[in-house]
Amino acid sequence: MAELRLALEVPRWAARFYLRHWPVVVGLSLVASVQRLVAVNRGLPGVAGFASEVVVLAARIALVVVVWRLAVRGERPRWAAARAFASHHRRSLLWQGAMLTAAFLVFDVGLESLGSSPTYLAVLLFVKNPTVIAFTVVWWVGIVRQAAVSRPVPVG
Repeated sequence: MAELRLALEVPRWAARFYLRHWPVVVGLSLVASVQRLVAVNRGLPGVAGFASEVVVLAARIALVVVVWRLAVRGERPRWAAARAFASHHRRSLLWQGAMLTAAFLVFDVGLESLGSSPTYLAVLLFVKNPTVIAFTVVWWVGIVRQAAVSRPVPVG
């Protein structure tokens, strides 16, 4: 039970982080939203399609970097701490994996299976990028942050 509580700290932290920093998180995510809306609904041929994917990749990398920098501001991440956390709290990390898998099944597989039209998929991706996908990025950063910043104490 203690490992589950430890695992639940990260999505709680991610929710607080997302709400506190939503302008930058949503702003960077809207790049992918607009690109997906256009690419899936109308199509982007050739070089324009490739260039738009490069822009989306750059925006997603920027999102990870910005979230990481904000997440560890004033902290000193230590990879030795992350290794120790991983060895002491495997169950917590398994819980995190289970929660992320459940979220993926609901918000990716489930929602995408509800409709098949390009317009449905385009709108779904437009909405998912600044919400589900962005929150997942924050959550993943939170997992690394929890491990690299904490002083792990063996539980149970």
